[in-house]
Amino acid sequence: MDRARVIAENAARIAEELGASAIMVAGDLNFEGIRTEVPIFYTSIRPKSLIDHLVSVAKEGKGNVKELMGQLSQEASGNVEHLQNAAAIEYVLGEFDSGVVVGVIEAKDSSSIIVHSLAENPMIKAMKECEERVRPEVVNAVLKIAFDIAIAGREGKKVGAAFVIGDSEEVMKRSHQMILNPYAGQAEADRNILDRKNWESVKEFAQLDGIFLLDEVGMIHAAGRYLDVDAKSVDIEKGLGGRHVSAAAITRDTVAIAVTVSESGGVLRIYKDGKERICIESIIPCTRYI
Repeated sequence: MDRARVIAENAARIAEELGASAIMVAGDLNFEGIRTEVPIFYTSIRPKSLIDHLVSVAKEGKGNVKELMGQLSQEASGNVEHLQNAAAIEYVLGEFDSGVVVGVIEAKDSSSIIVHSLAENPMIKAMKECEERVRPEVVNAVLKIAFDIAIAGREGKKVGAAFVIGDSEEVMKRSHQMILNPYAGQAEADRNILDRKNWESVKEFAQLDGIFLLDEVGMIHAAGRYLDVDAKSVDIEKGLGGRHVSAAAITRDTVAIAVTVSESGGVLRIYKDGKERICIESIIPCTRYI
């Protein structure tokens, strides 16, 4: 029997037996003709897999086995992390909400089936931690907007953004307006992040310098706001700009959380208690097969 067919059938069988929320495929594995009630999602992987390259090198007799296995292990770990991130993104987008996901990673000369628990997903765990301070639906709405900004930017241009959520009175004391606040004097209905009708204006104002400030129930208090914080002792990845540094620092000095989107690469980060809780470098929504 064709190898790809065997892998697809076994992935579907495992998913059915485990009552999985989804099958997530990184690669070109074809599930046509395979009966399953479990929804199937396809997610992109890097255009040229390191695994393909390494196997090719090995066939040509270049490199040693120890080096090859070490690099194969590193690449496999990276692909698993990519699939876990894809599962977290679909979780935020509401495609599934609990249980396990069966993942299939396909490369030129290798395949793997993994079982991933959503309860142990790093991004979902970080979200749960944030939900101790902010309503879950508020975190969810901010992340969906952040995903859109990371993927599409605004009017064809890449833009960055930062959202500080919760402990709004204290954050207001530690910040000032860089520009006129576009939300000043606006009705609550027009400042509610939970209302999708307001998302386009949020993405429009993301082009402004400064941060969005929201309270724990999702009311936007300001945009274009500058954080007055001492970031000297903040320990975050070197090379990140002022938006990330100040966002991390304000979560150290208050009980707010922060979500940032990098303008240069669309990288999404969540900060809490002055530390980076999650980092997603590639935000690519999946394509649903069935």
